[in-house]
Amino acid sequence: MNLAYAIKYVADMDKAIAFHRDVLGLELKFQSPFWSEFATGQTTLALHAASDAHAPGTVQLGFAAESLGEFYDRRDELGLAFTQAPTEMHGMHIARLRDIDGAETSVSGPI
Repeated sequence: MNLAYAIKYVADMDKAIAFHRDVLGLELKFQSPFWSEFATGQTTLALHAASDAHAPGTVQLGFAAESLGEFYDRRDELGLAFTQAPTEMHGMHIARLRDIDGAETSVSGPI
């Protein structure tokens, strides 16, 4: 399991991009009104438009598993509460679960 993404929810995408690019000096990889990415080594910083479900300033971690299917199949053994079964999204499979503090965390990878 590797940390693949840190997803930060933002109120204003243009201002958030300018801050992370121009003030912090991060390299912008991709930009859109709803999802933008910065190169930060092995982990990508992704900016996502905030919503009622995800307030501005909150962060969601995104992990990558070598075998998402095997990880998901062990959910009962591991005591994990998934909020979304592995689903094909954005060219990969993504599942969502709640961590021990109730924060939503995503896990991506092949099935």
